[in-house]
Amino acid sequence: MRPMTQQDQAQDAMATERARLFALLGRLLVAAPDAHLLAALAALPGDASPLGKCYRALAEAAAATDAVRVEREFHDLFIGLGRGELLPFASYYITGFLHERPLADLRGDLARLGIERAEGVAEPEDHIASECESFAGLLSGVFPGGAAAAEAFFARHLRPWAGRFCADLEAAEAASFYRAVGALGRMAIEVELAAQELPV
Repeated sequence: MRPMTQQDQAQDAMATERARLFALLGRLLVAAPDAHLLAALAALPGDASPLGKCYRALAEAAAATDAVRVEREFHDLFIGLGRGELLPFASYYITGFLHERPLADLRGDLARLGIERAEGVAEPEDHIASECESFAGLLSGVFPGGAAAAEAFFARHLRPWAGRFCADLEAAEAASFYRAVGALGRMAIEVELAAQELPV
């Protein structure tokens, strides 16, 4: 086994940051943040990079709301009376219908990777939050498969639709705090897409 090089360490650090970003997106898209999480988000640092500006905007949005308002916003966006403004499912974005082939394909890949649906979760696995969490787990090594499995998962299950969903969230009528979440998600997807185009 060869010693870890500086390049290896840099790649590990990058994978860790990518995993943290997609885990955060998964958390924010599965349920509204509580007061504790909002306070942590409000303290996020930003920088002049495109991603850093999105973190700064998220911090400002978190500081400008509270748990009650963001819970109502989450309900209007994703639950609603009958349905929310957005349907955050891969099947819907790719085919126009729920519970279609993208969900079956995802379930097959999750089974092959040994990733099981969490107990008590009612939403289908092709919910944007679930896909972000699965990708984060592959990047971080929580789920087996390594970098190759993470890249394949992104290409097959997030690339075809997640950017469009995040853009729709950013522009949603009911979005205020979640406009910043959409912008962060859109930028995260753009960074991943750009990285996949780089020569190896």
